[in-house]
Amino acid sequence: MIVNGGRLFARQLKNEGVEQIFTLCGGQIMPVIYGCRAEGIKVIDVRHENAGVYAADAYARATGKPGVMLATVTPGVMQTMQGVFEARAAGSPVLTISASVGVGDFDSGAEQDMGMDTVTILKSNTLWAAKIFEAHRIPEYVTKAFRQMLGAAPGPAYLEVPVNIMKATLDMDDVKFPEKSRVSTQSFGDPSLIDEAAELLIHAKQPVLVAGDAAVFTSGGGRAAVEALSSHLNMPVYATTMARGWFGSEDNALFRIGEGALCEADVIINLAAAMNFRLNNGQPPLINENAKFIQIHPDVRMIGFNCPAHVGIVAGAGAGAGQLLAAIKAKSHGRADGKWAKKAEALHNDYRADWNEGYQFKDINPMHPARLAAEVSDFLNEEAPDWSVAVDGGDAYEWFLRTVRARRPGQIAAYAANGTIGVGQGFAIGQWFAHGKPVLEYTGDGSIGFYLGEFDTMARFGIPVICVVSNDAQWGMVKMAETMRSADEVKDGYIATTLVERRYEKIAEVFGGYGEYVEDINEVKPAIRRAYASGKPSIINVKVAAGYPCPFTVMYGCGGQPLTKEEIAAYYG
Repeated sequence: MIVNGGRLFARQLKNEGVEQIFTLCGGQIMPVIYGCRAEGIKVIDVRHENAGVYAADAYARATGKPGVMLATVTPGVMQTMQGVFEARAAGSPVLTISASVGVGDFDSGAEQDMGMDTVTILKSNTLWAAKIFEAHRIPEYVTKAFRQMLGAAPGPAYLEVPVNIMKATLDMDDVKFPEKSRVSTQSFGDPSLIDEAAELLIHAKQPVLVAGDAAVFTSGGGRAAVEALSSHLNMPVYATTMARGWFGSEDNALFRIGEGALCEADVIINLAAAMNFRLNNGQPPLINENAKFIQIHPDVRMIGFNCPAHVGIVAGAGAGAGQLLAAIKAKSHGRADGKWAKKAEALHNDYRADWNEGYQFKDINPMHPARLAAEVSDFLNEEAPDWSVAVDGGDAYEWFLRTVRARRPGQIAAYAANGTIGVGQGFAIGQWFAHGKPVLEYTGDGSIGFYLGEFDTMARFGIPVICVVSNDAQWGMVKMAETMRSADEVKDGYIATTLVERRYEKIAEVFGGYGEYVEDINEVKPAIRRAYASGKPSIINVKVAAGYPCPFTVMYGCGGQPLTKEEIAAYYG
């Protein structure tokens, strides 16, 4: 059968298990799009390339399988950059594919001619990037990309092919399609180090396990081992953003109290977690300075990062946890009592006291932003516990993530340590195609503005996303932090951080969706119900009060120095 390079891309993507791709069309990449249709791969066309990368990223996080984004020559590729960087920060396996000008047109002044530069630019933002110069080698390079993306430290890759190579024809029977070219297993830890770690845990009085983002793609068949290990030791767990729901339901109290318990933990199991700012770089006051660390990570370079490796084990997250559980049980260690868990819960409640006060705030109009977050989370917990959730924004993001619960792998998609806002619509689309479950997107009024055109994508594909906008008419985290940090600069009013209260719900109506504007906290849940009943992509635009920063924003604005409630109130009058 005579085919072109685009069909070869599609065939090998199918061989690698790809069921769908995200794209924004362009003449040079149409051969791949046609090839995907011929191979039975679903093509989801979005309105902005970067949103397409976010969708591919969320799909990967929700399924544990790589996501694929197809972008057109030069301008299209450059539009993907922030999405690719977010995938890199999260360690998410996302393959971006593009064409380039033909080989004979390099450096000729041809339209969209940047020679080799796009590969160089993407190479700085991915684990691996390559340009393909021979059509028959396209399957080989696709396989190489998957091998790189799914290595010990997962992450994004990039492939580019000149348009004349993309459109070159050849007989498919003459092309070699790689088979069995990568392993699906994960590494197991050194038994002597596993034994050492088991001894440390058996004698621990107050252990805590931290499951990191990288654990998602190295969990393998050992995902249940983390919950079993937690249960056996009555050990609190703190799962970072991507890891929430992967190793146990947050209906289990042990999976909700780990963060606040870290300050008194005597042994901390660091399971494929990066000790970055989210974990205070492994330092007090969040982390007990006298804690012993068991570090399990498939990437040896991450062991010892920002905290000591008292026992360092190079292993996949699932494999390492399973080995550790087996070693502890082999030593006839009975199930731990619940004394530490009760103390840990008290520590966590104390740690979250400032947050919880906001969630219970009922006596202001417009409503407190934390009350909105709590109300939406209550709806999910009570009426829609299996819905997927996409979280976006700054201050709105922080309020919401601490109230919503994850009950299954990949249920919550939220940006990683890079802090990329504007991901919401793309993440919501990716989650829908991962599991086909309704999606609730929670975002701020700043973040929703990045990719409003994706509500058209949702409408065209019949995706029932319900987007709740926490609308305080400002770039909340920045404005509130700057009010504390640089009060003299912002006291006179508008200075880049102020927005206008827009009727975002009407955007949904423009694209054939459903919209409501809400000011009363008692109307939030009914509005979500009505949106769901419509079966359409929806925007519930909720007016909230400005000037109520979350504790994270207060720390951000004050350089980590705590403020009294009176001092905070003084900043905002």
